[in-house]
Order: sequence, then C-alpha cells, then structure tokens
Amino acid sequence: MEENKKALLSGESLPLMEAFYTIQGEGMFSGQPAYFIRLGGCDVGCVWCDVKDSWEAERWPIVPIQQMVAEAESFPARLVVITGGEPLMHNLGPLTSLLKEKGFQINMETSGAHPFSGKIDWTCLSPKKFKQPVPEVYARADELKVVVFNKSDFDFALKHALLVNEKCHLLLQPEWSKAEIMTPLIIDFVKENPAWRVSLQTHKYMEIP
Repeated sequence: MEENKKALLSGESLPLMEAFYTIQGEGMFSGQPAYFIRLGGCDVGCVWCDVKDSWEAERWPIVPIQQMVAEAESFPARLVVITGGEPLMHNLGPLTSLLKEKGFQINMETSGAHPFSGKIDWTCLSPKKFKQPVPEVYARADELKVVVFNKSDFDFALKHALLVNEKCHLLLQPEWSKAEIMTPLIIDFVKENPAWRVSLQTHKYMEIP
C-alpha cells in the first residue's frame, strides 16, 4: 500500500479507469483516431457527468506508466488523449515524458480545477460551474469547450472566453441529454458570435465507444 502511494505521488503509476483505441468524437480533433487514457479521480462533481464511475480514484487499479505506454504503442495512431475523471489531480510529468519519448502527440481534456502538470501538446479546457479552474490553466488552453446544459451557460462561456489566450479556439457543445433543446440555441448563438464554433459528440451519434 505504501509503495502504491509513493508511485502515485511520483506519477510513475496512476489509477487507470480504462484505456481504449477509438475515434475522437469531440472538439478540434473530432474524427481523428486516438488512444484514450482515462484516469480515475475527480472532485468537480458535474451533475450531468456521463462517467461518474471515474470519480473515486480508489476504485481503479494502480497501473505503471510503462504498461500504459506499451499498450498505446500497440495501435497505429500516435495521438493520445489523457482524460478522466480529472487528470490534473495527478502528476502527469512521468507519463507524458514517456509518451513523448515514444513519439506521441499528447492531448488533454481537463476542467482546469487543479494545477497544471506534464508535457501536453494540446489542452482542451472545459470549465465547470461546480469548481472553477485555477488561474494558471487559462493561458495554457488551446481549446475552450463549454458544455451547454441550460441557457445560463452562454454567459458562463463568454465569461471564460475573456480569460483564455487570443489563439484559443472557442467551442460550445450541447450536453447530450439536452442536445435536442440546446443545439438550436447554440446554433443561433454561434451565428451571432462567429468567434465560436459548434462541437458535437459525434461518437455518440455514430455509436462509437
């Protein structure tokens, strides 16, 4: 048990909920093949989260990063997406360094609620009302993806857009259970605010796991 704690703190091992090869369905890299590494643990607590099983890190096996990377190498694409849960709850330095050594591009999906770590090529910042991002993460965001659950999320999106860097891509994505209601509102918003784009969970439409 003590060894697991040391490995977690050092980032040499991490709680792995699942890892799988698929097609990225969301955001600026939508449609590209990617290997997903979903880490356990999240303290943000989104009421509409579709992976609530990821919240408790203790539920998931502690896996050495060498094992994770070796599995990623067995697939042809060299794009890895680190997600969660909330991946920045963990020390991502060793995992991302090893992935870079093996020639991977590393994308990360985060709420930004914890300090930044790791060698990340592309950061998708998806802030949540339930726990605000730490200030340092805004400058590192390549993509701001706001999930639209209700009408107040449009003002929430505009507020956070003021905090990211000027090159950051701005995306609005309907929450899946509200897509029928919110998508027409998002379309109207984007037409009036052309700096924004629409992001859809295309993997759910295509039933890609």
